This record gives sequence, structure tokens and C-alpha cells, in this order.
Amino acid sequence: MFHVKHNNNDFDIIVVGGGHAGIEAASAPARMGLSVALITMQSDTIGLMSCNPAIGGLAKGQLVKEIDALGGEMAKITDATGIHFKMLNMSKGPAVWSPRAQVDRLAYAVEAQRRLRALPNLTIIEDTVISVIIKRDHFIGVKLLNGSSVSAKAAVLTTGTFLNGIIHIGMQQLAAGRAGEMPSLGITESLVENGFEAGRLKTGTPPRLHRDSIDFDTFVPQPPDTPPTPFSFGTKSIDRRQIVCHIGYTNAGTHAILREGFDQSPLFTGRIQGIGPRYCPSIETKIDRFSDRNRHQIFLEPEGCETQEVYLNGFSTSLPEHIQVRAVRSIAGLENAEILRLGYAVEYDFFPPNQLDYTLETKRIKGLYFAGQINGTSGYEEAAAQGILAGINAALKILNQTPLRFDRSLAYIGVLVDDLINKSTLEPYRMFTSRAEFRLLLRQDNADLRLSPIAVKLGLLNENARIRFERKKRDIQKVENYLKKAGITPEIFNTAYVNRSTPIRRTEKILHLARRPEVDLRELLNLCGFAPVADDACREVSFNIKYEGYIRRSRSLIERFQAMEHRAIPSDLDYPAIEGLSSEAKEKLMLIRPSSFGQASRISGVSPADLSVLLICLERSKYRKNVSRETL
Repeated sequence: MFHVKHNNNDFDIIVVGGGHAGIEAASAPARMGLSVALITMQSDTIGLMSCNPAIGGLAKGQLVKEIDALGGEMAKITDATGIHFKMLNMSKGPAVWSPRAQVDRLAYAVEAQRRLRALPNLTIIEDTVISVIIKRDHFIGVKLLNGSSVSAKAAVLTTGTFLNGIIHIGMQQLAAGRAGEMPSLGITESLVENGFEAGRLKTGTPPRLHRDSIDFDTFVPQPPDTPPTPFSFGTKSIDRRQIVCHIGYTNAGTHAILREGFDQSPLFTGRIQGIGPRYCPSIETKIDRFSDRNRHQIFLEPEGCETQEVYLNGFSTSLPEHIQVRAVRSIAGLENAEILRLGYAVEYDFFPPNQLDYTLETKRIKGLYFAGQINGTSGYEEAAAQGILAGINAALKILNQTPLRFDRSLAYIGVLVDDLINKSTLEPYRMFTSRAEFRLLLRQDNADLRLSPIAVKLGLLNENARIRFERKKRDIQKVENYLKKAGITPEIFNTAYVNRSTPIRRTEKILHLARRPEVDLRELLNLCGFAPVADDACREVSFNIKYEGYIRRSRSLIERFQAMEHRAIPSDLDYPAIEGLSSEAKEKLMLIRPSSFGQASRISGVSPADLSVLLICLERSKYRKNVSRETL
């Protein structure tokens, strides 16, 4: 336990919560030179994973790479503790390749805590926040359970599933934010008193099994990639021991047992009011919703190399203990399975994110930011992405600098925040590559090229990261300059690519040959004796060559997108007075107050007809202003 006083408990920024959002929200402003207090109930649970100890996945991996490009912690911690790395979607185009890693659950938390303690401007306070202190619509501090208070110029709330959290196992209920930890009481009520709207959501977790009680020979092994691809742009290689995961299936007998517990299910009996994540449903929801299927896929994923706990991915449940035990043991290979921890559902408070600005600052209270599951998202990666953005913007506000905003054409983080603010949150939000219109340009491998210039400007990258980034840019430029004039003779090319590519009859430019799907740019450069450059620079140039037409089309769409984004809407526009707008559109536009026509076009409930009316209104307003200027 540690509680360090700092200038009479007066800080620049307070971060409440030590999960993935809290780690990034606290470390970013600390790297920018501001004093930060991270307040958590238990300091030894900072970075502890509540659910599956895995980082990344489809679209989530892109978020982690963007966090790393901004100098964040998640990718570095993952590389230090990962035990099973996999690049997903390799059978598809590079635009949707996504890195994923199973990590050592306990080692991840230890590494996260080590990195935070090493930051000179960060103080960790072990206590419970029970309310926020507001003065004239400005945040000024928080009250703690021990009776004291901590003041600051800004705060980021990253409370996860702890706000009035309730765990459900069958008909049993337990006040908790996660297994073995007390909920956070008082913050919701404090915010509601200050005019915020709150709601309830639900998430869940599956049983953990003892490794020695599983017959792994019955399951299909899933080996990791060899060699593993690191998450962080600064990690040269993964040296940690790697393990094998396994895939299996439920069966009709499993489903029959699970149905026996439906009358004791908190989901089906109405005890749980919050809505759960659509794309990660409980096993009971899956067999009820897809009753025609006689099996569902499950994954056996070890929680570490030393621990005996194995995570039963795909089997999230809140059914009673006796049903969980029988259902698990009905699966081939798990007949003798020992359950170390039961699955459960957790219900918690959240705040609909239409109450936020693009910076993640609340519209109602200045200096108060929300990040993570408090905004209705699911997943470690979505939380961390919001955490780093909120932390940076809290720092920029204090420094009186221009706030940081990512639009949808620049980053997955921009897609995430834009979706949260403009779309109704009826269920926990999860990121997918399909949500990003410009995913061809938002690849996981070029996140540094897109975002690191911002990180350099804000002082978020250390010297080694800055040098590495500058070297990559120089290597790319070096390759591009060489390709403008370099050619390869038929003798060299045809010999190297015999039976692999159509022969050439005369010297051809490498640039032209590199467009062929079967031709590798790195190999061509080696054949020509070109001075070596890093593989990541070659991959970037190769991708731009092979997908040149698609990239050109995407950039054209971005130009049209940005034209709409730059079409500003006055903040005081009187929507109720606009004739022709539907009642729903008026309600949604007044609630969200979009800053641009592009943002208005993405608000749920605003139809194309409404947009036409709004555009005419903006044109008339522009005309009146021009006439007024001419008259003057």
C-alpha cells in the first residue's frame, strides 16, 4: 500500500481507476510533464485483467498499435508478457491484418505497475473515490472514503465495471466490481446530482479450469506464430517462452444441461437489467438464440506459463454452480475438469457517451473526462484507446494548448470516439474493422506513420522511439527515390522468378514489377544490390505500390469526407425552428450538438431528408452572413 502526498494533495490531473484506461490516462500526461494522481482501491490490482488475458484481435490490434504510436503502454506491456502471439486475418488483405496475443495475466499486472511506478510525475494513491467535487460547472477535486479530498485541475474517470457493480451467479447476487473486489459506491450518485444521465450494462466471464484436469489430446492445438510479431514498434523481438492454445466444441448434451438452468438464469429471469455485448454473448444466450446449432466453438487459453488456470473462452455464463460444473464436464476432453473459478455476469453503471465532446471531456462539467467502460464500451483495447486520448486532452487543457481530436480518416481511435458520441449506446460497444470506412489506410503496420508525428510534437515519445520513427521515414523515402529510376535485367529477374512470374524480355523498372501480386519488393531490392533498409519500410512501400488504385480511391473519399467535416455548424443553431426537420432529428441534433455537417450525417435518427433540410438551412445562413457583410 502506498499513498504519497504531493503539494498538499494538489495535482494537475486525477485519474480514478487502475485498469487499462487508467494506465494510459495517467501515464500520458505524466510523460508530458504534468503531476498526476492515480487513485485506485488496491494498488496491487493495477493492470489486472478481469476477463480473458488477451490483447488485440480483429480491429482491437489496430487500436493497440495506435496507442503505441502515441507513446502508450499497452503494446510494450504485452510484448514483455505475451505467451502466444498470432497475426489474424492473414488469408485476407493487409488492411485487416490484426495482431493478437495471449498474455501472462499476473505478469501483465506486475509489468504495468512497474512501468507506472517508474514515471517521475505519477503518484499512486490507494483509496476509494466516493464523489466528485464540482464548483460552477468545473471539476476541482474528489472526495475519498477515508474522509480526505484530493484537488486537481482536471480528472479522468476510468471506473470500469465497478460503479455500483453487482455480480450474478444463478440467483445469487454479490456487490462487487469483479470477483473478490468491492464495487465503487457514490460516484454515480454524485454525477447524477450534477445533471448526468446514467444507465446499466452487463458483461460476463467464463469458468477457469485447472490445467492438469484437462485432456488436451482431445482438442485441436493452435500453435503461436513463429517468430512472433511484436505489438510495439520499439520491440525488436519476442524472447519469452510461447505456449499452445487449443480449440474444442460444445455438444447437444452440453446444451441440454445448460437449458436445465434457464429458470435460474439471472439473464432469463429478469434479475439482470443491463444489456450485454452482442458480439460476445454468454453460452446460454448463444444456445437460446441459435437453437438450431448443435455445437459452439470454445478455446482453451492458459492464463500464464506458471499458473494452473485455463480460460474457457466462448463459455461465458452466469448460470448456477451445479449447472456450470455439469455443462463443462459434458464436453469431450473436460470430463474430469476442475473448475477453479466459476463464470459470472457483472452489471454496472455507465454514462451514455453523447454527454461527451470529441476530446472525451464531458459537456456538462469542464475539466472532467470519461474513458473506458464508463462510456459504454467493452474490451481492454477500446478502454486504453479512450484513456490515452482523455489523458492527453486533460493535459492539453491545463497547458492551454489546442485539444487533440482524431477524425475517422486518421485513426481507429477517431472511429471509436465518433461512433460513441453520435450513435445510441444500447449495448457495450466493440470495435471492428468493418466500422472503419478508410481501413485500407488505417493499417496496424502504419499506425506510427499516421500518429507518431503528433506524439513527437506533444512530447509523448522517448528519444529512442523518436529516432526509430525518423529512421523508418528516411528508409521509406530512400526506397521510393530508388524505385523512381531503378530497373532489373531479364537475366536477373527471370532466373530468380523462374516458374513464379511471367518472364520479362527487356530491362523493366522495379516499380512496375513490384505491382505483381507474386513479386516481393524486398527480394527485388536484394537482387539489385540495393543498400539494406528495415523490413517495415519495405512493407510500407510495397503495400502502396500493390494497392495504388485502391489507395487513390480511398484518398479521394477522404477528401470528400473532410469537406463535410469542415462544413461547420454553429453551436447555437436553433434546430426546433428549422422547418422540415423531423422531430427525431431535432431531438438528436439538440442532444449531440454536432460541430460539423459530417458529424450530423453520422447521428442515428438523422435521415438523408433531414440532412438535405439542414444543408439548405446552412446555405441560407451563409448567404445571409455574406449579404450582411456586403451591406456593411
